[in-house]
Amino acid sequence: MSNTASIVQKVWSFCDVLRDDGVGYGDYLEQLTYLLFLKMADEYSKPPYNRPSQIPEAYNWESLANKRGAELENHYLQLLRALGQEGGLLGQIFYKAQNKIQDPAKLFKVIQMINSENWVMMGADVKGDIYEGLLEKNAEDTKSGAGQYFTPRALIQAMVECIRPKPMKTIADPACGTGGFFLAAYDFLTDPENYRLDKEQKQFLKYNTFKGWEIVTSTYRLALMNMFLHNIGDLTSDPCILRNDSLIGDPGERFDYVLANPPFGKKSSMTITNEEGKQQREELTYNRQDFWATTSNKQLNFLQHIRTLLRIGGEAAVVLPDNVLFEGGAGETVRKKLLQNTELHTILRLPTGIFYANGVKANVLFFVNKAASKEAHTKEVWYYDFRTNVHFTKKKNPMKFEHLKEFIECYHPENRHQRKETWSEENPDGRWRKFTYEEITARDKTSLDIFWLRDDSLADLDNLPDPDVLAEEIIENLEDGLEQFRGILEVLNGDG
Repeated sequence: MSNTASIVQKVWSFCDVLRDDGVGYGDYLEQLTYLLFLKMADEYSKPPYNRPSQIPEAYNWESLANKRGAELENHYLQLLRALGQEGGLLGQIFYKAQNKIQDPAKLFKVIQMINSENWVMMGADVKGDIYEGLLEKNAEDTKSGAGQYFTPRALIQAMVECIRPKPMKTIADPACGTGGFFLAAYDFLTDPENYRLDKEQKQFLKYNTFKGWEIVTSTYRLALMNMFLHNIGDLTSDPCILRNDSLIGDPGERFDYVLANPPFGKKSSMTITNEEGKQQREELTYNRQDFWATTSNKQLNFLQHIRTLLRIGGEAAVVLPDNVLFEGGAGETVRKKLLQNTELHTILRLPTGIFYANGVKANVLFFVNKAASKEAHTKEVWYYDFRTNVHFTKKKNPMKFEHLKEFIECYHPENRHQRKETWSEENPDGRWRKFTYEEITARDKTSLDIFWLRDDSLADLDNLPDPDVLAEEIIENLEDGLEQFRGILEVLNGDG
């Protein structure tokens, strides 16, 4: 069997060939998903596995591998339509599937490439790396808009390292994208340096640990395949991810951990056609008894929903934009309730230039859900300012896991009650500083939007960042401003 690097190379080279035909990374990924799934199901149905195949014989892998030309194209179309009607994971993967490779000769070549490897024999990490690599390339393709479903893997890994999930515990993500948080948690739990899992723990990890929701069909499909390739669930079990809007209601289940990066974008809205036949956007608010405030701000809704999903003592790590930290009205209500009803113990201020969506200024909030009490559960909030004087770009100088190691050390996951500030009057450049509950509630609107470090670029004009970094930061700031003005305009026009 060929080594990983050559397989990755092979998969990639086809991607470039197909791009000449107008097939983007996203389309290629989808076709690869269908074909890989069929090939692996075929391998599982043969020795030494001999598992019963759910796939009808007329539409199995061999039915594809033996055809070419127009016959292949017609059969592939029939196959996609038929398998989309099936139940379980099979039907979910092929739901509303379409063929995007219009040239039968190229489709035949992709099938032959997949046919030449034994994918089941390959380690889950190898298959996973190939697929994750494609997902990242797809996220980089700005035209596809897929970047909004892709959280930087270095950030995800750091969040998991801080939370340190334990075996036999449940993990949820109400906006799971392609499943990045689940895979990082899976890697952490299966790392022998962290745990040596017994048979029962391995079973629980495979079938019962994860529960996700994803609203976008194509992203949902990629998430299911990502789980399958990483050996989470199997062909016959119900998928651990549901395709729907998780904010619609309380699912009733409670979880030990929630790791999430809800979609950016201020308002939840839907486009409707009014009586005059004009299209207008209507604000989407969720009237839920378990929410502290009714709002159309998507992130505030996700934050409240995540609190609902946690069992008492459950822990969350959530990526949220700056507006959640300072916005008035519903934002202030949610912040006060969060400080009161959970222990909001850590806020990581993230640098710009790390997300594929432009104009994003974000943070990670870490909190523990608590039982109702008259006294506030939050006593102090620890801040790590990883934004001031930190400059990353996605291409030239991307953020890596190593860059977050100092934060993880400060977080002190082994026992976060033994933390030490790096900031002091003597060391005003320290990035790690705590603020008491009283200091925060005394601020206007209970704002959590706190900085204390001096911005060097404002003070030292001789040591400015590189021009490309400056240009990217200017774009980030302009995009952020534009997004806010769009929100104001929608409100003024009565559209949003």
